[in-house]
Amino acid sequence: MRLLQSLSRGLETLTYMTGQPGPVRLTDVAEALDIDKSNAAHLLKTLVAMDYAVQDDSRRYSPSARLAGVARSEHTLEEIVAVKEAWRGALEALVAKTGECAHMAVLVGTRVWYIDKVDSLLPLKVDHPIGALSPLHCTALGKAFLAFGAARLPDDLPAFTPRTMTTRRALSDEMERTRARGYAVDDEEFAPGIRCVARPIYDDAGAMVAAIGVSGPSVRVTDARLHELGRTVAAAGTGALTRKDAS
Repeated sequence: MRLLQSLSRGLETLTYMTGQPGPVRLTDVAEALDIDKSNAAHLLKTLVAMDYAVQDDSRRYSPSARLAGVARSEHTLEEIVAVKEAWRGALEALVAKTGECAHMAVLVGTRVWYIDKVDSLLPLKVDHPIGALSPLHCTALGKAFLAFGAARLPDDLPAFTPRTMTTRRALSDEMERTRARGYAVDDEEFAPGIRCVARPIYDDAGAMVAAIGVSGPSVRVTDARLHELGRTVAAAGTGALTRKDAS
C-alpha cells in the first residue's frame, strides 16, 4: 500500500503527542520518530500552521483543541489516509479518461489541503502540489465542501481574478446550482486560464470526508467541455470511466 510519507509522519507525531502527559520538546519528537531535528521542526511547524498542534511560551508542543474536535465529530487523519488510498485508482482513471490533472483534497479550517494528485502527461497542465492550501470560495474542491460538506463560508472573500465571486449572495446561489448538478466548478475564479471541476467523497455514514477533481487550462477546457468534465468527475468511483473524453 502506497502511503504519503509526510502524512504518515504527521500521524506518528500526533499519536506521540497525544500519548504524553504534557507538552513535548522538538528533541522529544525527533527521538521518538527517529528523525533529525530539522525534519521534526518542519513536521511540528506544519501541524501548528494547520491548527492540529499548539506551541507554548516554552517552545513545547501539544495537540490543539481542534484535533480533539476532529477525533469526536469529524474525520481522523487515519480515516483521511484510508480514503486517499481507496480513491487513488479513481484519480488515475480520471487522468486516463480526460487527459487532465486530477487532485484530492480535505478540509482544513477555512481552506482545502491537497493530499494527492495524478499529473497529466500533456506538456501544458495544471499543478497543485501535495500539501498546498487553497481557499474555499473560488476553487472547485473548496466549493464541493461548501455545497456538500460541513464547511462554512469564511467572512473574508478576496478576489483572486475578475471572475471570483466575492459576495455571500452570489456564492449561495452558486451552491444551489452546485448541489443541483452534483459537482462544483471553478471557472477561472482562482487563477486566470485554469478551470476545474470537483465532486464530494462520502464516508459510510454519508458525511463528506474529501473531494476529488480535475483541473485543466482553459484553452482545452472550453465552455462546452467544462460541464462534460463535471459529469465525468461526478461519475468517478462508480466504474463508469471507460473511455477518454472527446475534446
